[in-house]
Amino acid sequence: MTWRDRDGNALTDYPRPSVAVDVAVLTVLENRLHVVVVPTERGPALPGTFLRPEEKLADAADRALRTKAGIVDLEFHQLRMFDAPHRDDRGWVLSMAHSAAVSARSLMATTEFATIDNGRPSSPLAFDHAEMVTEAVLELRERYAREVDPALLIAEEFTLLELRELYEIVFDRRLPKDTFRRHVLASLEGTGTTTTAGGGRPAELYRRRPNRTLPPSAATFLLG
Repeated sequence: MTWRDRDGNALTDYPRPSVAVDVAVLTVLENRLHVVVVPTERGPALPGTFLRPEEKLADAADRALRTKAGIVDLEFHQLRMFDAPHRDDRGWVLSMAHSAAVSARSLMATTEFATIDNGRPSSPLAFDHAEMVTEAVLELRERYAREVDPALLIAEEFTLLELRELYEIVFDRRLPKDTFRRHVLASLEGTGTTTTAGGGRPAELYRRRPNRTLPPSAATFLLG
């Protein structure tokens, strides 16, 4: 028996869009945020692909990262559906955007990037991928306002200066040293060792606590 709605239409009577996935992979290089891109006929774009029959969105995103960018075993999550009717000149295409952040140490030397300035790619990307990147950056900032370096963009052990410099890159602004220290210190533990890198004054090394959640006041400080 064929299902029909109140107007007598079956599911096959409705036009069906194609469904795609795109993944914004953020990282830090040369003290700036970057996003992974791949070459396409329309210029640099986020790694993406069309959904196959019987395939889950997460599986398609994983396949896009593996086949388009050579990235495997990356933890990512959904941002939102991009559904503007004319976002793709090839036809009616909905895209579920995904986001991830990873240390540049985990990426191949051949990986291509676009720099990010003021929360947006500094050069044009295909389709509406620049908008996806902007949302990925905003979402990354929200995560970093709740937890100390949740994407592990810096090493396991670090100085407070290194951590503050990372946060200044993520939030794209200078952060007062003492205020930053006050908001993050409870989420860190000292290693009992120091570093003298660069020949300067020895600086204590820290690591993230198992519970590295930041206090609510940190979100006001970082996002306000």
